[in-house]
Amino acid sequence: MKKAKKRKMKITKGERLLYVSALFCFGMTMVLKIFCGAGVSHLSMSVEKIRYDIESQERKNESLVMKVNELTSFDKIKGIVSDMGLAYNNDNIVIVSD
Repeated sequence: MKKAKKRKMKITKGERLLYVSALFCFGMTMVLKIFCGAGVSHLSMSVEKIRYDIESQERKNESLVMKVNELTSFDKIKGIVSDMGLAYNNDNIVIVSD
């Protein structure tokens, strides 16, 4: 009985080029995925920081509006006028409409 000859398979230049190209593309894909993921994470953190700043500013604005409403209330004005020694005369009030 004859032994079957083992054929040694050689990788041709074209196959080698394809394998190297595939490995290079795989490596570049991984690097690109890492850098893009880092960029998205950075943008997400920036968005959250800006959102926090906006909410903080809205709370400050709301507080200031409440203070303005408190200071412009009729009772507060009447108290300040009486402290200055002036009298409240309802006949002298003129209402201006828009």
